[in-house]
Amino acid sequence: MPTLTLYATRPAFGLPDSSPFVMKTEVQLHMAGLAYDKVSSIPPQAPNGKLPYLVDDGETIADSTFIRAHIERKYGVDLDADLDPRQRAEAWAIERLLEDHLYFAMVWFRWIDPENFAKGPAQFASGATEAEREQMRRTIQARKQADLHGQGIGRHAPERIAALGERSIDAVAQWLGERRYLMGDTACGVDATAFAMLAGVSTTFFDTPLRRAVEARPNLVDYVARMMRRHYPHHAWAGDTQTELA
Repeated sequence: MPTLTLYATRPAFGLPDSSPFVMKTEVQLHMAGLAYDKVSSIPPQAPNGKLPYLVDDGETIADSTFIRAHIERKYGVDLDADLDPRQRAEAWAIERLLEDHLYFAMVWFRWIDPENFAKGPAQFASGATEAEREQMRRTIQARKQADLHGQGIGRHAPERIAALGERSIDAVAQWLGERRYLMGDTACGVDATAFAMLAGVSTTFFDTPLRRAVEARPNLVDYVARMMRRHYPHHAWAGDTQTELA
């Protein structure tokens, strides 16, 4: 049996894990049929300062994309086995839309919007002393703001960030249509990414225009609930109004 340890954040914000990249990797481990241990960590302890990372029999693999490549190569699995070359290219394009565009809009509304920051990411500093807490909160928010400014989305007004995010959400909704999964009747690797990102956007913990954009598209609501039941059956998901099993 493989000795796999997934280093993650922890459940938060109404989600099985606060990081969509952790959820993506965890779902892909489920899809690959691999057993693993899960350990809570913090980004400064990670090899490249970000979570998740995987330790496999002493080998450390950082970044969710490289973790997937590692498990597919080492354990002889192909999460896109049912896809032809064109579909594989389409799945990669969708993944990039989600991770390199929608993700940053989601982060802005979590970390920069004052009310959402106060109830969400600001609580990461709760373990600090009272004298240090406010300074730590200002520092972590400023760092995230600098990251978003460098990426580009943080240079826009909130309504424009919302419009950009909704355009990506609508693209995914249009692509999904009436299918059960993004590429057809069978889930593949990109479904782990889409589920994790859409769940992060649509958690009722945060009040954002992106959440409302997902809620306005019933096929996305059903899709997230379907994937949540399948991969986190014991998690109480506020958006799950369906009774059918995946």
